[in-house]
Amino acid sequence: CAASRQAACVFGCIPVPWLCDGEQQCPDGTDEQCGQAGECCAISSVCGSKKVQCPGTHHCIPHWELCDRHQDCEDGWDEEGCPQQPCLPGQWQCRNRVCIMAEWKCNGIDDCGDSSDEDVCAPCTPGMVRCDEGKCILESLMCDDKDDCLDGTDEPSTCGKLHTAAGCCPSGWDQGEGSHTAILPHVMLCCIPTVCSARVDIRSGDLYWLAFLHLSCSRTHVPCRDGTGCVAQEYLCDGEKDCADGSDEDGCAQLCNTPGRSHSSYPCGLGSCLNASLVCNGQQDCADGSDEGGNCSVPCQRSCTHLCYPSPQGPRCWCGPGYRLAEDGLSCKDIDECTEWSKEACSQTCLNSPGSYSCGCLPGYLLEPDGHVCKLIGPEPKLLVAMQSEVLSYGLRSGHEEVVLATDKDHVVFSLDYDLVERKVFWMDLATESIRWQDLNSGKKGTLVKGVRSDCIAVDWLGRNLYWTDGVAGQVLATRLGAAWQGIPEYTVVMDGDMDQPHSLVLQPLAGLMYWSEVGSHSRLMEASMDGSRRHVLLAQGLGWPTALALDLPAQRIFWLDEKLGSVGSAHLDGSSVKVLKLPWVRSPFAAAVCEGQLYWSERKTWSVQQVDKASGKNRTVLLKRHGQPHGLQVPSWGAPNPAVPALAVLAGTNGCAKSNGGCAQLCLPNP
Repeated sequence: CAASRQAACVFGCIPVPWLCDGEQQCPDGTDEQCGQAGECCAISSVCGSKKVQCPGTHHCIPHWELCDRHQDCEDGWDEEGCPQQPCLPGQWQCRNRVCIMAEWKCNGIDDCGDSSDEDVCAPCTPGMVRCDEGKCILESLMCDDKDDCLDGTDEPSTCGKLHTAAGCCPSGWDQGEGSHTAILPHVMLCCIPTVCSARVDIRSGDLYWLAFLHLSCSRTHVPCRDGTGCVAQEYLCDGEKDCADGSDEDGCAQLCNTPGRSHSSYPCGLGSCLNASLVCNGQQDCADGSDEGGNCSVPCQRSCTHLCYPSPQGPRCWCGPGYRLAEDGLSCKDIDECTEWSKEACSQTCLNSPGSYSCGCLPGYLLEPDGHVCKLIGPEPKLLVAMQSEVLSYGLRSGHEEVVLATDKDHVVFSLDYDLVERKVFWMDLATESIRWQDLNSGKKGTLVKGVRSDCIAVDWLGRNLYWTDGVAGQVLATRLGAAWQGIPEYTVVMDGDMDQPHSLVLQPLAGLMYWSEVGSHSRLMEASMDGSRRHVLLAQGLGWPTALALDLPAQRIFWLDEKLGSVGSAHLDGSSVKVLKLPWVRSPFAAAVCEGQLYWSERKTWSVQQVDKASGKNRTVLLKRHGQPHGLQVPSWGAPNPAVPALAVLAGTNGCAKSNGGCAQLCLPNP
């Protein structure tokens, strides 16, 4: 193995970045172990916590050398993806050329990513402390297992050692139950042992308690009782322990009537649920015995609509599955599972009925035997992934891998998309500043347009156009799919002006609509007709850097991965019903795709392609890991040759350019 870039494994060599990354690559697991004792490695064993590692090498560089206009890694990785344009009025340019709002400077948060916005600041304001290297950070960042100070002084060795002071609570905290809105409502607070002083020398470590009591979670998440992390609200009382201490599953007795649980459930005192037929049966079925005794002997004489059961609290009316007890305590009313349970009931269409519901699927899908999940009909869905100079096809059911496209070794396949009709792959070639294509049937290659640079391209397979974003110029442009490069650019600017670094772009050809993200000073998600008209803001709140977009048309939702916030978000295509899940493995997403019930994305920092359940963010799986960064990613929903997409062709009338190019001699842009 190459000593500086590779490590030995049973079957051969693996890249150094794969050592101790939490994913077993060697059959015997030696890539995740260190030393004779077999203790788990940490990334710091390679570079330490103050530096970053150049991919594929043992070379380490300080954080501040990222995007400093100087190539410090041998392959220039430290200068990849760095913003090129100057900052706008009201912004401040970081040392790494990132633009942030001017008022974010010296706010105690590393908004730049290289700490340059916190390096030279005035005396720290109340609620903040100064690192040894000079910048101020929020007290809440103390002892959070992350080096917010470049010199690590916010993570002293005394972190985690409890300091007690009887009868002393931090300002704004009270003893008792539910006294702080950020804590789970069922958590009992009794003034956790704390240090009274909130302004202690940072190196003493006596400030560590702030990291627990002042744990900051987003509005869509709640903190665990032990203060070590946040979980999504959707994870509360879902039957799985997502907090390390299991506190997200405590106090769930009042939530027995949740999706999947019988509506004839009796809440035991310790949080579990019991079928009502087992209550007052002479046997203690609840662990605490709360299902027996009391008024169990009182006979049922109530006029219940459905059923009447005895209980320790006296006779109670109960409802059968699909119903809940009405306010009068006697009658039962139907539960609309389609509305209340949303995607937990059906993956696509849902029809409510009295006491029940049924799931259905859109054309081209088949309902699985479980009666809930819809799967694509026809050939196995494939994931196309741009991996350095190649495009891989990955079978989403079989896991079969195949190289379908290869370019020159010194060229990187960047963003890519697929033409369903002619089975062509289009991709952005940064080395030649051109958009190229290859026919997967014949292997023929060609160049569509030259002299362009883009982070994202998108194919309108129905209107026969290709769109791309230009973040530097702040434009969205388009050209004909059938164009051939003849030395003169043949494309048009679809949108220009009032675009703040457009980045990711996705199309909905059947509706003639396009969606894109902007990652400038004010990140937002946008929608417009595919001719650039009727432009409006879809979402402008709660976004950091939404760098990867994906459409889930069966569910009529748009997904985004946020590099700055480390999260996955989704919303209805009208911008409503926003849902955000903070996932620790979302670090540097480039492209995303949705297929059936899964969300797929490419991670540049970990050289991997990953998947999670699109609704819950759980069941994360690493699908691919290769010697190089993955970029563009796409799931062609229909693999049939011409006539392609038969089930959708009948809807072509919604795209005015689908027939005879809309009567246009050259470029036709749909306007629904």
